[in-house]
Formats: sequence, structure tokens, C-alpha cells
Amino acid sequence: MVNDLISDTLIRIKNGYLAQREMVEVPRSKATEKISQILVREGFLAKMEPKERKLFVTLKYEGKEPAMTEVKRISKPAARRHVKAAALPKVLGGKGIAIISTPKGILTDSEARKMRVGGEVLAKIW
Repeated sequence: MVNDLISDTLIRIKNGYLAQREMVEVPRSKATEKISQILVREGFLAKMEPKERKLFVTLKYEGKEPAMTEVKRISKPAARRHVKAAALPKVLGGKGIAIISTPKGILTDSEARKMRVGGEVLAKIW
């Protein structure tokens, strides 16, 4: 059993890109589904299909290059990282995204900045 579904999901996607897979199967939860929707919307994934207990994520490539080059998990179950709205991180000067868990739901750093809410920094992706 996996203790951290978010880390597991992000690493499965990253490993899928490294193995040049077309599709990756990840565990389904509300958080992983929302994160996958954000990654589709931000252009890091082609599409996401929920089925019963799994999500089937189609990876996106630009030529032979993966759309996502790196994932870094920031807040972990043993060490939570919370930031205020004024201290939200920018990833590579705005070329990447940070995924933030806020009281208004799971958002990107730019969405959280517009809503002026802080929260737990889940991951940085570029």
C-alpha cells in the first residue's frame, strides 16, 4: 500500500515520460484527479480518463521531447511546507508551475496568487 498518493502519482507520470510511454495508470483519489486536471490544463499532459479506481493519463510530447521534464515533491507527509499568499513560489521564473493545496482547493501558484490565498506547497513541475 502506498502512503503518499500524490508522490506516487507524480513519480509514475515522470517515469512514464522517461520510459517514453504513451499512457500511464495512476491511483485515483480526489487529489490525484484534481492534480491531473491541472497538468492537462497547463499543457503537461494530453488527457486524463477516470475509470473506477484508476486514472489513465495520456502523456504529451513535443516532437520526441516530453512536455514535463522534472517534478519535485515539496511538502511530504512527514514534513509539511506551508506558505502565505505573499510567499508563493515561482518555478523557473514562471516557466513551470507549483501545485498548492489551499482552502479553496488544489490550485496552481498563479491561481492562488490571483485569489490571494496561501497553503501547502505540494510540488513544483517544469
